Amino acid sequence: MDFDFALIAAPFRMQPGLRRLPDGARHLTALSAASALHAEKLQVVLAGGSRLAVPGFDAGPALVAIAQQAQREGIALPADVPFELAVEEDFAVLDGATGTLPWLSVCVPSHWAPEDKLGLDLLAVHAPVADSSTLQAASRHLVQLATSGEHWERHVWTISPSPRHDQHPGRHAREPWPGTADPELFAAGCYLRAERQTFFPVGRGTRQAVFTIRVMLQPLGAAVDSADKAARLHASLASMSDAVLQYKGLAAARAPLLRWLERRAAPAQ
Repeated sequence: MDFDFALIAAPFRMQPGLRRLPDGARHLTALSAASALHAEKLQVVLAGGSRLAVPGFDAGPALVAIAQQAQREGIALPADVPFELAVEEDFAVLDGATGTLPWLSVCVPSHWAPEDKLGLDLLAVHAPVADSSTLQAASRHLVQLATSGEHWERHVWTISPSPRHDQHPGRHAREPWPGTADPELFAAGCYLRAERQTFFPVGRGTRQAVFTIRVMLQPLGAAVDSADKAARLHASLASMSDAVLQYKGLAAARAPLLRWLERRAAPAQ
């Protein structure tokens, strides 16, 4: 799993967390046809649910930008294969003129429905997010930055009881947490779920940016492979507000997870 635990902050805060990337930075990841992610994305593509657009929106410039970005990164996009099945990332277009999302190609959302976000501005997109006042206050500035012609990235993370990448609420019910009070057995049924999100410019006379979302999953026990990582995750999880715990679906899981992380963070005897 390509995720840096240094990105897990304590106290935990819902915030934009944008970091400028240098020109030439990577945005895309080649998708293995043998992976579980490929199998999940294929189901969505075959069902015709992968791409959404507001009426009249021309996605042509964004599609060209995605293809050229893939070419710069040495990733082949075969003409006879939908690009959703060539890269791990999902995509959206952010329009700097309106601040809205007029086009989406999202196969593996994290408990949200892309069709509900289509055409909304970022303020409305972030409205359901817990403790989102910082995100909402920064929405206009975030749009300006993301569509400035530069390259950006941010990361988000959570803990999930599901090994499934696709967590569309209309396709899959929430996976229940392990039915045990034993911290070791509880953690054995959990996964670290992280997203790397980036922006790169569409150009071609537009004020648009391509927004990428790469979902990464790893069994929690394998991800938390050191006392330092356990201590960092413990501190962040312990600092989450009740609203954030409810939003992330972690309220029932925090107590056993904290007990497990405390053991992992303890110095070896």
